[in-house]
Amino acid sequence: MSDWKSKKVLVTGGYGFLGHHVVDALKSKGCKELFISRSKEFDLTKEDQVEKLFKTFRPDVVFHVAGLVGGILPNKERPGEYFYQNLMMGTLMLHHSHKNGVQKFIAAGAGCGYPQNAPIPLKEESFWDGFPQKESAPYSLAKRLLTIQSEAYQRQYGFKSIICIPGNLYGPFDNFNLLDAHVIPALVRKFVEATISGSSEIEAWGSGNTSRDFCYAQDVAEGMLRAAEVYTRSEIVNISSGVETTVKEVCTLLQKITGYKGDIRWNTSRPEGQLRRCFDISKAKRDLGIPQMTDMETGLAKTVAWYKENINSPEVRK
Repeated sequence: MSDWKSKKVLVTGGYGFLGHHVVDALKSKGCKELFISRSKEFDLTKEDQVEKLFKTFRPDVVFHVAGLVGGILPNKERPGEYFYQNLMMGTLMLHHSHKNGVQKFIAAGAGCGYPQNAPIPLKEESFWDGFPQKESAPYSLAKRLLTIQSEAYQRQYGFKSIICIPGNLYGPFDNFNLLDAHVIPALVRKFVEATISGSSEIEAWGSGNTSRDFCYAQDVAEGMLRAAEVYTRSEIVNISSGVETTVKEVCTLLQKITGYKGDIRWNTSRPEGQLRRCFDISKAKRDLGIPQMTDMETGLAKTVAWYKENINSPEVRK
């Protein structure tokens, strides 16, 4: 599958963070028949609404990137919502993709779905070798179960689906709301606004010693399209940078990019999640031939520039 010009493609969550980048990647490939579902039009946690979606637009390919996503604090405060919504959306979308003759289903999984004590770097083979980090387990296990459904539908029906496991995404169109943002968008907002206001101090959560495999969202979107083109069987594949970066290192880069001169106060009473996370991307390199991922400084500079350009947008300043 490489001729996107001839395919009818449905993207759930296409107006969200990763969805924006998937849509842009499809358009750059010449995809002309593209349908983006909106939550206010189709509630993907309800089966009748999913049925209505497939009657409205009969796709050849589905990219399922819709989901309830947030940082560690909202995951702790609203675990029921994170479990139910992500479980129902994934289950119903894959099931009805199969029922409606979709040629291929590609979904974004959850990097935090890996077992908490899995060896670093995280390999696809260890995905089911233990329980994930407890604080985000309702979200990550709901997403993880999609891989079982993918394998089951391949075995019984021959249905082709791929679950892409991204690292910690960042980039333009992210959620910069400090109440539920992930670490990079929260820090980008804090550094930019502190620089503008001349604030002498920024509060950062945790110790700064936690590390993540941060990856630029555009790179992941392009990797997902490549996975759709290459895989003809049920697969999970890590799509990330393969580079481990601490939160302190992110702050150092943001100080350089924004020109912030003040201090950083580390609030160790705040949650910071799993100590380390980094992905083995050898499978993606071998199977997908993905190019070198965007380096952190370049990706952060692009994200900061986008945030500055859109800082007064009501959607950005939620």
